[in-house]
Amino acid sequence: MEHLLNDMALFVEVVKAMSFRRAANATGVPNSTLSRRISALEKGIGLRLLHRTTRKIELTEAGQLYYERCKRIVEEARLAHEQLGEMLAQPSGVLRASLPVDFAVTFLAPLMPEFSSRYPGITFDFDLTPRRVDMVSEPFDVAIRMGESQDSNLIARQLARLPTYLYASPRYLELSGEPSEPTDLEQHECLNILKSGEWTLHKETQMTKVSVGSKFVINSVAMIRRLATLDMGIILMPKEIVADDLDNRRLRRVLPEWQGSPASVYAITETRLLPAKTRCFIEFLSEHLDKLCISTQY
Repeated sequence: MEHLLNDMALFVEVVKAMSFRRAANATGVPNSTLSRRISALEKGIGLRLLHRTTRKIELTEAGQLYYERCKRIVEEARLAHEQLGEMLAQPSGVLRASLPVDFAVTFLAPLMPEFSSRYPGITFDFDLTPRRVDMVSEPFDVAIRMGESQDSNLIARQLARLPTYLYASPRYLELSGEPSEPTDLEQHECLNILKSGEWTLHKETQMTKVSVGSKFVINSVAMIRRLATLDMGIILMPKEIVADDLDNRRLRRVLPEWQGSPASVYAITETRLLPAKTRCFIEFLSEHLDKLCISTQY
């Protein structure tokens, strides 16, 4: 059984690298040994797992199915060893995370000195992008996203529900007039990160939905915030993102008795079986973002 598990682990490494040579470099197992062990694995199963050519390797249909099963078995075995080892050592390794740039700069960056000090064995590979990365085929340990989780095949843990408020520049309000009630927003330029064209606003126990529009379609919070400071419209977002603009009076609250629906922050992973570095990162974020959260009651 031990020999089989070792061969399964080697098979997983070959598939991840899609190359015997690269897998040999990663594992320290000679190329010829890898090829022989995978051939023995195929012979034991009775099915070809890989198509080999001089230039590349490809998974067969059986190989793809076997890889998906093996990957989880090997990961679970590795985690079992790692979790026992946590009693003796701190989490370590490269943490690969995908994050929206606005979230990373505003919320994560101020937390990194403390996290790095608490877990000195962890190094970081951050990809700051608005795109939805493929957690299955790309080498990310976790993706942090704001908004609703859309892929039911992935594991989504809600880290926070950040309150959102309406803001505009004093000059914009001077030129366009200041809304006195939510329906007035329908006559204003409302810069929106979402494409729904509707804002849901709350005041104590009241709730109302307002149709909003803009000449811009933008997927960058930073760009929307910047346009608001340039007198281009009203925005709805967490106060932490506009804190500097509020301090410098480039923006101020609009309809201060009302607030938007909270912006949910999720940690997205492929599996619930998380290595220590990933689990510590998610728990640390949850712990600190929780201080910014609001209750579900308005």
